[in-house]
Amino acid sequence: MKFVEDIKKTITLQAPIDKVWQTVATAKGIESWFMPNDFEAKVRHEFHLQSPFGPSPCKVIDLSEQHHLTFSWDTDGWIVTFELREVSEGETEFTLLHSGWKDAVVSKANEDSTVVRKRMNHGWDDIVYNRLRAVVEGN
Repeated sequence: MKFVEDIKKTITLQAPIDKVWQTVATAKGIESWFMPNDFEAKVRHEFHLQSPFGPSPCKVIDLSEQHHLTFSWDTDGWIVTFELREVSEGETEFTLLHSGWKDAVVSKANEDSTVVRKRMNHGWDDIVYNRLRAVVEGN
């Protein structure tokens, strides 16, 4: 089985790392820019993202407070990672990595993974570069 390239988005946000962390690693924060959820920042915590295709089961895989969060997303083997790095006081680099793409049909969407990946790549552009920025920077 051929693997499809990961999605990677990096942005520098004009906000301190603790504010960015609260936005990307709390249930309320994640809902403000991404999707409704019942997330808790605990390794092995199982939660759901309320996606357009219905509830998506997720599980926290790895966590390093204010720096790193990794969770599985849905049943097709996707892994989402948020990396935070303090660039300077009041400025934080945020990187999203959406991995686990396989050359196969994505079950919920019933479409080839390359089609879904292309659509989600554009979706992540808006989510990270516009929605996350607006919430974190207060625009």
